[in-house]
Order: sequence, then structure tokens, then C-alpha cells
Amino acid sequence: METSNAIPLGIDAGNGAFKIFGSAGGLELVSQVAVNDGQRAVSTLGLRKQKAPLRITNGHGSFYVGAGAHDYGRPVENLDVDRFNGTPEMKALLHGSLTRYQERYGIFESPLSVVAGVTTEAITSDSVDQNSETIRQWIRGNHMWNADNQPQKVEIANVKVASQASAELFDYLLDNEGRFVQERKGAFSGEVGTISIGFGTVELMVVRNRTIVQRFTSGSASGVRRLLEILDGGHLYSLGELDMQLRAGQLNTREALPIWEREVSGVIEKAWGRSWKRFAAVLIVGGGSILLKDFLPYRFNGKAFMPDDPVMAIARGLYKLSLFQNQRGKQ
Repeated sequence: METSNAIPLGIDAGNGAFKIFGSAGGLELVSQVAVNDGQRAVSTLGLRKQKAPLRITNGHGSFYVGAGAHDYGRPVENLDVDRFNGTPEMKALLHGSLTRYQERYGIFESPLSVVAGVTTEAITSDSVDQNSETIRQWIRGNHMWNADNQPQKVEIANVKVASQASAELFDYLLDNEGRFVQERKGAFSGEVGTISIGFGTVELMVVRNRTIVQRFTSGSASGVRRLLEILDGGHLYSLGELDMQLRAGQLNTREALPIWEREVSGVIEKAWGRSWKRFAAVLIVGGGSILLKDFLPYRFNGKAFMPDDPVMAIARGLYKLSLFQNQRGKQ
């Protein structure tokens, strides 16, 4: 049963960043987790002192989370689908993100109603209902943790699970009140393709007349991590360290970027072929879409649409979907 006074929130648990969006706005926490093994920070005269990442302590132990976490502890990099089932690093990221969100926008005075976005693979199998319930179970309930030694708690009363690709569609169709944008409403009954280029995966989905077209919907492990793997052929860095260098503009991607572009293009070609020409629109989001903004949209001959904030679009779409579902429930 839904909690009537619950605060709606969209959560995009991405491999590159953990994003939260609510009525106050959005927040992004870099998806870096490291085990805090008790190593003391060292500083010395003449060298700049680095601020320690957020330290989260919960029932699974003590972790550093966010940008720079891999510099402070033992990196935890598990990008497989099981992370969505509530692994220790995922819980640390949830608690870290909720901490930062409340620091920026204010303490949650009421329980939360969450719509969580996960990859297509995480909820596509013969046991899809069981998988979704497993995800709901670890997110739902009372969460208590310490953030930099300060006690924190949040109640998550309601949890729904949606694919990240479907959230992309609802970000396009709905306004910030969860109502249809009139000039786009027709797309809900037409045929729309969505492409989400995240850190770990490239997610493709096609919706026709409010129904997913299964043969055009797929996921591939060809996200930004593939670009980083091409750049780091010697495996000298963690993916998190490379991601921070990429964000800071410290990586020379001139030679590797065209290779990755072709890989992403191949994923789309394999799934859609020339069928995209019949789509009313092709929506493109995710952090990887920014890297491909000078290439990918032009592949679709004017049909492509990139939102104003492609990184936050999925979390924002999940939030809008929550509002949309609440309105339908009251009718």
C-alpha cells in the first residue's frame, strides 16, 4: 500500500554515477566505492592536501564513496548485474547519495517513495518479477548509517522498479509536474527509440503504442568503460581512477574515441538496422552521449533528441514517472 505523504524520488543507480532527482532538483555522486582499511591520510609540506571523500559506515563496514574514493581505500569495482540486488558497495552509494542530497536540499521530514532505475539486463529474465522484488526489498525500509561519524537515517516506504531506458522516454514525454508535454504526447502512441549510453552499458529500447517492442530492445556492455579499457591497455589504473581523469579532461581520447564510436554504432546497427528511419524520434541520454555528441545525433538524420541534461535525464524521468503514476492512481 502506498504511503500518502511519501516524498517522490527518482534514483538512477548508474555504474558511473549514482543520481537522485526530486522536487528540489538533482544530485550526482560519482559511483566510486573503496573499503576503508584504516589507512591514515598523509600530508607534507609543499604538497597540496586532498580533502577526504565521504566516509560511510553501515552494517556492512566502513567505506569511502564518491570522487577520489579509490585514492583513499581499497577499490571495489563490481559492475555486474548482481550489484542491483543490494551489494555492500551499492548500499554504501545509496547512503552516500542520500547524505549529499540532504546536505544540499534539506532533511527528508517524511518517508520516501522511490522509483529506481536499473539496466534492462537486471530486470529481463524468466524470473523478472523475482528480480524486481529483490531490488525493492533491499531499498525499502528504514536505513541507518553514519556519514563522517554523523548518524543518518531515512525511511523508504515505497519502491517501484523501472528500466533506465523507459525513464528516458518519460523524461521526454512529461513535464516537471508529471503531465504530458502536449506537443510530444502523440509519441506515446507512436514509435520512439531510446538510447542510453552509461558507464557500463549501452541500453536500447523501442516503444510502440505504449508497448515495448521486444526485438528492438537490448543492452550491451559497450558503455564508457569500453573507452577507458581501450585507453588503458596495460591495466595500470582502476576504472574509477580513469573515470576521474576523463572527467577532468586529463585523458587523450583522440585515437581511442573513434574506435569506441564505431563499437557503439555497431551495437545500434545490430539491434535496429535501418528500422530507426520509421521512428518518430530517437532519444539519446547518459554520460557517454556527451562524449559522442558530435557523432551520434547526426546518425539519425534529424530524428535525434538530446535533453538539456543528458546525465540527469534518467533520474529526472524516474521522478516524473512517479508523479505520473500518482496522478493516475488518484483518477
